[in-house]
Parts: sequence; C-alpha cells; structure tokens
Amino acid sequence: MKDIAQYALQAMKKAGADKASVQAGQDRVEEFNVEANKFTLLRTLFNDTLSLKVLKDGKKGTTSINKLDKESIDKAVEDCVALALQGEADPAEDIAPLATNKDFDQTIGGFDAAKLFSRSKEYLEQVKDEFPLVMTEGMTAKFTAGNRTYANSNGVEFNNKSEYYEVGSTFQANEGEKTSSFNYYYHNLANLDTPIIDMGMKRTLLDEAVRSLNPRMFDGKHVGKVIVTPACADMLWYTLFGCFLDDFSMIQGTSRWKDELGKKVVSDKLTMRTSPLNPLIVGGERFTSDGFESADNDIIKNGVLSSFALSLYAANKTGKPRALNTGYSLEVLPGDMALADMLKGVDKGILINRFSGASPGPSGDVSGVVKNSFLIENGKVSDALVETMVSFNIVDALNNIVGISKETNADGFSVLPWVCLDGITMSGAK
Repeated sequence: MKDIAQYALQAMKKAGADKASVQAGQDRVEEFNVEANKFTLLRTLFNDTLSLKVLKDGKKGTTSINKLDKESIDKAVEDCVALALQGEADPAEDIAPLATNKDFDQTIGGFDAAKLFSRSKEYLEQVKDEFPLVMTEGMTAKFTAGNRTYANSNGVEFNNKSEYYEVGSTFQANEGEKTSSFNYYYHNLANLDTPIIDMGMKRTLLDEAVRSLNPRMFDGKHVGKVIVTPACADMLWYTLFGCFLDDFSMIQGTSRWKDELGKKVVSDKLTMRTSPLNPLIVGGERFTSDGFESADNDIIKNGVLSSFALSLYAANKTGKPRALNTGYSLEVLPGDMALADMLKGVDKGILINRFSGASPGPSGDVSGVVKNSFLIENGKVSDALVETMVSFNIVDALNNIVGISKETNADGFSVLPWVCLDGITMSGAK
C-alpha cells in the first residue's frame, strides 16, 4: 500500500497538482453465512480501493477506483486532474500539514477459521436450546484483515494494518401464527474467547424477542419517562451528529448549536465522546480520511458543547475547530444510577430498544415508532408494545435527563449506558 500510494501521489504531482492526497487500501474478508439456522456459504472476499484528491489553483478534483494496477491509477490521476481544472476555486479546500508520520499495527494474530466456525455453531445450538421459539433468520460471522495508507504532497504518511472479527445476526420469535418483530445485533471482536450468545446485549435481546410474541397497545396518550437502551444508539446519539454537529448542518448553518461552542447545551449529567482509541472499540480509526492522526475527542462534557464533528474542509469553511477524529466510535460516560433503580423511578413509560422514524429537522424534533420495546409500569418492565409512537425534541429531552446508568454496553463499535429521559410524548390506542 505504501508503494501504491506513493506512485499515485507522484503521478498527481507530475500531472500538475499544486496539492494532492491519496488513500490506498486492501481488505481480505473471510466470511461464514447462515440462513434460517443453517450454514449456507463460506467465502473469501477481496476489496481494493484507491481515493485521489487533487487541488489545482484552489479547485478540487476527486475520484475513487477499485483497482490498484498502474494503468488504472494513471487513468484515475488523469481524470482527477481534469475534474479539478473544471471546478470552482474554494479557499476552504486544503490537505493536512506535515506532523509526525506513523505506522499502526492493530493485528490480532490472523484468522482462526476453526474457532470462528465453532463459536458460530455453538451459538446456533445455544439459541435452539435456550430460546427454542427464536429463529436466526440470517447471520454473518467474518474476519477482516485490512491494510491502509494515507499520503499527501506535504509529506504526510500514515499506515495501518488491522484485523478483527465481526458477528451479526437478525432474528425473530415464532409460535404458531404469532411472530415477533425482527431484531438484529452486531458485535466487533478482537478475539473469540467469549461465546457469541454472551456478547453485549445478545442474550437480553433474544429473551425479549420471545416476550414480544404477545404485545399490547400502549393505552392512550401520556407524557413521561422513557429509558433508551444502548441498542437504540441512533435515536439519540447519532441524531445529534446529523442535526447539530456534522459538516452538513454546520456548513448549511442549520445547526441550533452553531454559536454554542463552550456553552451549556444539555444536562450536566451528559458527557459524550468519540473515542477510537478506547480499548473497548475494536479496530478504531488511527488516522482520519483528511490526513490527521486520530485522537479521542470530547463532544459534550458535563453538558457543555466542547467540539463539533467537523472535517478539515468544514472547519475551514465555518471557522470552527476541526474534530480530532471522524466521529464514529461513540462513547457516553456512565452515570451514578443503577439500571434497577432507574426502572423503579418510572411509573408509566417505555423501555426503548429500537426506533423507526423520519429524519429530524434542524430544530431536533423527533417522531417515530418504537419497536422491540416494552411497557414500564410501576417500576417494572412488563408487556411488549406494538405500534407505539413517541415524539420529542432531542435538545429538550437531553436537558431532561433523569439519570444515566452505571452499567454500560460495549459492542466493539460504541460504549453506551442506559439513559432515562423525561417529557417524552407516548401514544398508542385511543
């Protein structure tokens, strides 16, 4: 990858680029597939990628290809320079300055095919024995070995070799004509020491699939408390990024928080980070796509907005600080409330595992249907719910945090607690 990246970089400079950057990557994926509880496929996949960026007179050209031979690279360079010449100058476009170049090694000793198959087979058998009403509709168990290089004309070069396992499945419970809503769970792994059924929230979600065979409607309309589980990260945490923190919302000027850096924006109970270096994050990025070494980054600290999630371009465009990573490895720090105590404080509410709704607007108004979720009555989780709507404003909700759990769930992608919010509108049968 180093040689390929440097070849492409030199070709762009020879073609007249004022500034240039390249990312070259190669993945090998070893994969088992399961459908309807049966192994159906074993395959090896290879994926080559090359992404080029050229700046000429302040104008940008970019292109990506999936071939790494010289002839294909030469043609991609030619196309990239041509695109730059046709573009419009934008002073916000730039490449990373030279810092300290590094090589990273996130390998874990190679692929243990026998153990991955054994763990997968064990999982299917355990589900059949412990949850006989649950059908594993689909399952993927795979090992990925990656080799990536970033280089630019300022002399920056980062290299990373990585290896990790990923196991994911979709499942639902069936009994006669009754069927639960489907659910899914994915986990990134650095080793196979733990049975798959004991990873993260897997066993809990399987048990809840069975309990979902006899759902009920939420009675009427109610404004009160909900508990959002780590399985429902998109409802809160990633919605914040899309509404208020990322490149698009900041460049467009639609973010409610565009002028709130350093100010309190949510409850002081909340600290949210992007943490690719956290050892519980498997295969976290070591350098960004725009050429900086990655570091952990506080987004919200004790309720105060500490950083946006901006790329180099968006930072230059808006005049706000660049984020220290690309923001996918999410960590919400635990609180001081046990989950059991959190439940006891809810007279009537919902335990939310999954959420389906339209993209929220710039104001942060969220509305949708909760799935694989349960009624909380008198401090206890009771029946599964069907077709229950929730609506709230995400900023208002995060200013009404009742508590954040001591317990957290790490799935290799994120590290998240349970969060209790007040002021949420819930509605079901009239």
